[in-house]
Amino acid sequence: MTDPLLALRPWEAPEVTSWGRLPMNAVDRRSGALSLDGDWRFRLLPTPEATVHGTWSTAHVPGAWTMQDTDDLPQYTNVRMPYAEFPPRSPAANPTGVYERHVGVPADWAGRRIVLHVGAAESVLLVHVDGRPVGISKDSHLAAEFDLTDVVRPGEPSVVRLTVVKWSDATHIEDQDQWWHGGITRSVLLYTTDPLHLADVTVRARRDGDLRVDCLVRDAAGDGALPEGWYVTGDLDGDLLAQDTEFDRLNAEDERVSDFLGEVRIRAVVPGVRTWSAEQPELYGLTVRLHRADGTVADSSYHRIGFRDVDIVGRDLLVNGERVFIRGVNRHDFHPLTGRTVSYDDMRADLVLLKRFGFNAIRTSHYPNDPSLYDLADELGFYVVDEADIESHDHAHEIADDPRYLNAFVDRVSRMVLRDRNHPSVIVWSLGNESDYGANHDAAAGWVRRHDPTRPIQYEGAAKRGWADPDVASDIACPMYAPLEDCLAHALSGQQTKPLIQCEYSHAMGNSNGTLADHWAAIESTPGLQGGFIWEFRDHGILQRVSDGRPVGRAGAGLYGNGVAAPGHRWAYGGDFGETVHDGAFVADGIVFPDRTPKPAMYEHREIAAPVRIRSFRHEGVVLANHQHFRGLDWLTGTWELALADGRTLTGPAALPDLRPGETAAVPLPFAVPADGGEAWLTLRVTTAEDQAWAPAGTEVCAPQIRLRAADTPREPVVSGPAVEVDAEGLLRHPLLTAAPTLTLWRAPTDNDELGGMATRWRAWGLDQMVREVVSVRRDGERVTVESEHACALGVVRHRQQFTPVEGGVRVEESAELPEEFHDVARIGSVFETVAGLDLLEWFGQGPWESYPDRAAGAPVGHHALPVDDLFTPYLRPQESGGRHGVRRFTLSSPDATGLAVELDEPRQVSVTRYRAEDLTAAAHHDELTPRTGCVVHIDAAHRGLGTASCGPDTFPAYLVTPGVHRWNWTLRMV
Repeated sequence: MTDPLLALRPWEAPEVTSWGRLPMNAVDRRSGALSLDGDWRFRLLPTPEATVHGTWSTAHVPGAWTMQDTDDLPQYTNVRMPYAEFPPRSPAANPTGVYERHVGVPADWAGRRIVLHVGAAESVLLVHVDGRPVGISKDSHLAAEFDLTDVVRPGEPSVVRLTVVKWSDATHIEDQDQWWHGGITRSVLLYTTDPLHLADVTVRARRDGDLRVDCLVRDAAGDGALPEGWYVTGDLDGDLLAQDTEFDRLNAEDERVSDFLGEVRIRAVVPGVRTWSAEQPELYGLTVRLHRADGTVADSSYHRIGFRDVDIVGRDLLVNGERVFIRGVNRHDFHPLTGRTVSYDDMRADLVLLKRFGFNAIRTSHYPNDPSLYDLADELGFYVVDEADIESHDHAHEIADDPRYLNAFVDRVSRMVLRDRNHPSVIVWSLGNESDYGANHDAAAGWVRRHDPTRPIQYEGAAKRGWADPDVASDIACPMYAPLEDCLAHALSGQQTKPLIQCEYSHAMGNSNGTLADHWAAIESTPGLQGGFIWEFRDHGILQRVSDGRPVGRAGAGLYGNGVAAPGHRWAYGGDFGETVHDGAFVADGIVFPDRTPKPAMYEHREIAAPVRIRSFRHEGVVLANHQHFRGLDWLTGTWELALADGRTLTGPAALPDLRPGETAAVPLPFAVPADGGEAWLTLRVTTAEDQAWAPAGTEVCAPQIRLRAADTPREPVVSGPAVEVDAEGLLRHPLLTAAPTLTLWRAPTDNDELGGMATRWRAWGLDQMVREVVSVRRDGERVTVESEHACALGVVRHRQQFTPVEGGVRVEESAELPEEFHDVARIGSVFETVAGLDLLEWFGQGPWESYPDRAAGAPVGHHALPVDDLFTPYLRPQESGGRHGVRRFTLSSPDATGLAVELDEPRQVSVTRYRAEDLTAAAHHDELTPRTGCVVHIDAAHRGLGTASCGPDTFPAYLVTPGVHRWNWTLRMV
């Protein structure tokens, strides 16, 4: 007999979005359910129609089979589909996983309704129980539920079979710039209800305390009439229970809207309500109960709710009537050992980290995330743009208006709304991502507007019709990587009609996120600009064994840390699993490493989002400002830190003033600024005053800084000491240097350099292979002047070095002339190498973390020290890394405190690592690198900004290295 589910061939039938699947609802059934997570019998078939035979293996649920030692390995593509078939077709070779296990239904469930819940399956799910067909679901990132009441026998075991087909017509709208997996990726459970049960609960809680709870009651047959005497009540926990809210135990006669359809409404006004916002996520516990006529509870549903409003007024997005900045990040469900499967602890760790670095918003790119994420966002305080499971990147134009996909679009958007609508954290619905714009989007938007008028809708694809077009489905202008000048022009044009909040605006691939501070300076000073979302939260590197090229999987927990894969392992990206169709390291574009170690760009964002700012310095005091929207400063405390150029650091307690949002106040310093000491920088280290849900007391929140005094005019060094030694090629000889300082214009290309086309141009110019030729070596007393020419395919760069002996060392004065043809190079400066053993770097300048000319706001000026091995940032694909901006001086020393010291003529870009630029350029992964025993030191007269050109705008002209004469001076001394 033909299986009726297989007969439908759902993997190539876009009109079939489900069969036998229950409607989506917002009733949380996780409590008290029977978990079916664990090891299941498993077979991986080549096609969905292949016969199941042979020996069974096991697979863990939840988990992708691509991460569990099968022959079907992860594959990464961005725009391209992993196969050539056009929608709605899928390839003939279509891995299909068959999961089976015996399930013992408790005997006391007899006479009750029994439901199977499958949290997520990629991409088509077919359900059988004891060989009987139960249902079908498509949608890889939302749960599917099936009524098993008539197919299981309480007290007896049943065989549950879940068949998951990897490729389908639905895959064409799940083309979401991530690893392709297959499997059951969220939890599976069985739960029971009374035959007459709460089928759905909708909560609308306004900031004025108005509360509306709509309940849908159904019986096992799907009918909804309430039996005589049955009723629904609700209670709100906490202090409000003692107040006269007329809410506790309201009965159906008082507040019922209608009962012939089983629809019941409870209404109340809660006085003195504490509103919910991302800054102050106040939650109340709401319990809705369905009572039998005798008063016993037949069913209940618990919700943590927040009272808040979301509105768009003119071109402003308002939360509780306030225009809020959206400091957002895009987030996938991802873990380097389990792929798409994430635990509650994983998600909490994600959000806690984001909270500590100043983020207040998440876009669930590009599908509804695991349900627990929304509970955590409610609790910890995040604004969520909830995005539907729709992206048809490779075939966007064809699918947007294809009526065969109409049901899928509406189904996915509506089910997301039905699941998540009670979460106060969700403030915007998104219709999906990078799927062009067509009638299918308008249909889905129409459903949302009718069902939930309390939240706006956004969709990036509608931007092609114009950011101000009132007739498109998006209430928010949410472009992707729009140049800042275009955003400013729009906001100042007088034509803006909607909030402008970029859904992606800064791409965190490799050493990136340049100009982040410039963007936020413009956003905060320009009405109409309201923020955006960085792409993205986490590098999607999968932990891989180098020996066999396979993913480590669940058994590898604890094998990684500090951003670097453990010995014998590496972070895999596209192409590392033998796939021929892939998009390389483009999957590694997060602001944290795969193990959640923050990248330096996180500190940049933390300072940009600082709740407390130093506005100015005057009369031995400073002006502080509260840059929050709803909260005072009472939850914070601070310490003043004054760094002087002469090496001293003064500290003292900081009494933060009582400021409401937007207010400023002048505060005195706890110490007098010394009259001497040269350059002086004041830092306010702000920490949590008491435990927060996301940080213990004492956690640093930000470190705003202001310069109190400029540097003294440098004095000309006195000529002193033995004559400078240079060899026949005019290269400096020094006992602590193994390679003399020479000119360089090259850096190991960043991902932005490679994908933005700059590295291709630099290679064509020959900047990585310049040939040095000495023109002259002249001695003038104790001074030696070396003229050289550095030839490459583009032309010749003339370089001049003048060496002068000074007390304890040598003064190096350099100049280089870049001809007009060299209109944009990576750097211009000196590079030299030291002997082994100089393992500690101490410096006065910006730090302690990595910084670059267009990403330096998060690195305060001060006295810093780090081991040389800790200076390098291990971006997944090796590249330019470890630079420190604004360095005034540094020392490199051995354990016995001997070594070398360098003083710079002005703040310069400096890097000290174990790798030459050619070492990094030649390596695809860090396991291919061998650290050098000495140090490779760069001192740059000018260094190109980072930008985000791998997917977005390049750096600004102010951060380019341009033609002309560049001069830099530095002094090298023995310590």
